Amino acid sequence: MSRFDFTLAIGDDALIAAQRLGEWTSRAPEMEEDIALANIALDQLGAARLLLTYAGELEGAGRDEDDLAFLRDDREFRNCLLVELPNGDFGVTMAKLFFLAAYQVPLYTALASCADERLAAVGAKARKESAYHLDHAALWVKRLGDGTEESHRRMQDAVDHVWPYVHELFDPDPAAPVDPATLRADFDATVAAVLDEATLTRPETGWTPGGGRDGLHTEHLSYLLAEMQVLHRAHPGASW
Repeated sequence: MSRFDFTLAIGDDALIAAQRLGEWTSRAPEMEEDIALANIALDQLGAARLLLTYAGELEGAGRDEDDLAFLRDDREFRNCLLVELPNGDFGVTMAKLFFLAAYQVPLYTALASCADERLAAVGAKARKESAYHLDHAALWVKRLGDGTEESHRRMQDAVDHVWPYVHELFDPDPAAPVDPATLRADFDATVAAVLDEATLTRPETGWTPGGGRDGLHTEHLSYLLAEMQVLHRAHPGASW
């Protein structure tokens, strides 16, 4: 994976995660959580802007962050399937955020010391934000997993539902600025500790869907992009 492909992929991860989390605005189970999820969405959007801007420069085709965000079709996006999955109930959203953050923390930590100065700067900034995202999601996973019988059942169902999609994150790519395969051990250690405390069972590895990095997505991404891109496409070139 070239630097452009790598930067675009993790930028798309952050962008689509931000869009999904933003869907919780005014719909979270409590006001404090409403604000928390909006702030996490903004963190992801901030990382996406930096990464997509750099991706555009690496591509050298004159596309900026807005072009890459709003003027690509679904087959041109390189995000993992995990982030495009529908929010589901609150437990599904927390499982998605927990697994994503458990991946992004070691990813951005590794980027912070990579040879590419631009990616290193993004990693240094984003790893601090991702550490908060991880703490926040882990607290909810433990609270729901080790809560009532109903909350435990639903949190386990959420983990089971989301788990098959995490494996795509760690497909090996030694040519990338950070080889995703090298992040798996940190991810597994983090996940094991939290699931144990939450009295949840880590699912067995079976079906492992993928293809997002190659532009092969679920139908959910098309609907998400239609909503995210409609204003920009309806009023091309408009500015405030």
